[in-house]
Amino acid sequence: MAASGTGRHPLRRSSRTRDSDTVRPRLDWAERTGHGRLGYVKSATDTAGHQPTNPTWRIPDPISTCEVQCAGQASIVVRQHGNADAPLRLILSHGNGLAIDLYYPFWSLLADEFELIVYDLRNHGWNHPSAREHHNLPTMINDHDLVLEAVDRRYGEKTCVGVFHSLSTVIALLSFTQRYSGLLLVDPPLCKPGASDEDFDAATERAAAMTRSRHERYSAEEDFADMLEYLPSFARVLPGVRQLMARTTLRPTADNTGYELRCPAELEAQVIEYIRSFAPLLDLDTLYCPTKVIGADPTLPYTYLPSFDLSQIAAVQYDFVVDATHLVQMEKPEECVLMLRDFLDRIGLLNLDSEPGAGTPRC
Repeated sequence: MAASGTGRHPLRRSSRTRDSDTVRPRLDWAERTGHGRLGYVKSATDTAGHQPTNPTWRIPDPISTCEVQCAGQASIVVRQHGNADAPLRLILSHGNGLAIDLYYPFWSLLADEFELIVYDLRNHGWNHPSAREHHNLPTMINDHDLVLEAVDRRYGEKTCVGVFHSLSTVIALLSFTQRYSGLLLVDPPLCKPGASDEDFDAATERAAAMTRSRHERYSAEEDFADMLEYLPSFARVLPGVRQLMARTTLRPTADNTGYELRCPAELEAQVIEYIRSFAPLLDLDTLYCPTKVIGADPTLPYTYLPSFDLSQIAAVQYDFVVDATHLVQMEKPEECVLMLRDFLDRIGLLNLDSEPGAGTPRC
C-alpha cells in the first residue's frame, strides 16, 4: 500500500518536480512546532539566514552513554540524544561503512520531539575495533538485540520505533526481538520481487569489488572529503556532509601520520557479501509491526544496490523521495522527517502521553 508522500508514482516525472508541493507543508510544520532546524553552524556571511555553502555540522554531546558488551570482546557505545522525557523512543542506526553521527542532518530534526537512541554497528563510528571473524550479520543481529535489552535496562521501557538505513534495516528485519511498535526502513537492500538472484548477486559483487579497491589511509580529513566529491553516491548530499563523513568515519592512525577508515574496506566488503546471502531471506509479508519503507528514487541510477518500487507489497507502507539516491537522509532530510511523522501519525504513535521517569538513566 503506497502511503501519501513525495513519490507516489514509479515513473519519471515531468520537468516540474514535487519540491514545490512539499515546501509549504514543511515550513508550516517548522513554524508551528519549532522543529525542522538544521543543525549546521552558519558562516559569518550568512546574514540572510540562508543555508551556507560550506557549513560545519556540529553534533552535540549526548545526554548520556551506555556501553554494551557484545560477542568477541566487542562493545557498542549507545548514546541518548533528543528529548529524554518524550513518550516515544526512536532507535537509529546506519548503513555499511558509515556512522550514525553522519545522519545528524536527519536526526537533528527529530531531537525536540522524540527521545533518540543512536548506536554504531561494530567496527564503526564510536566503537573500538574488534575481530574480523565476528564481523558478520548473525553477530550484528545479536548485537542489535543486546543493545535493545541494555537500553530498556538503562533508560526504562517505553514505546519504541526503529529507524534504520541500508545494512541496519536487514539487521532489524532478521532480529529475534519483537520490541518495536513500528519500523521505518530507509532504502533497504532487498531483492526485487520476481527478479533473478543473478541480478542481485552481480550488483553486490560490483559493490564489494569497488569497496575493496578503496584507499584506507589519508594524510588529512580534507583529502578524504575532497575525494568524496567525485563519487556518485555523494553528488546530492547537503553542503558540509562530505566533511561530516570524514569526521565520523575516519580516525587518526596509530602513528599519528594521517587518518584511516574506522571500518576497514575489507570488513565493509565482507558484509556486502553477507547481504547477498541474507537479502533473499527477508520476507516483508511476515512483519510483526507496522512498517514503512522509504526508498531512493527508483527512476535514478542506483549508487549502492538497486532500489525497487515496493508499492505492490501490501504489508508495508512504501514511498520514495524524488531525485534522491541511497544517502537520502543526508540529501533530503526534511522530506524523510515528514514521511516519518506521517507514518507515526498513521499508526497512532505521534502524540503519545508521557510516562513520568521514562527515559531517565538508571544507576
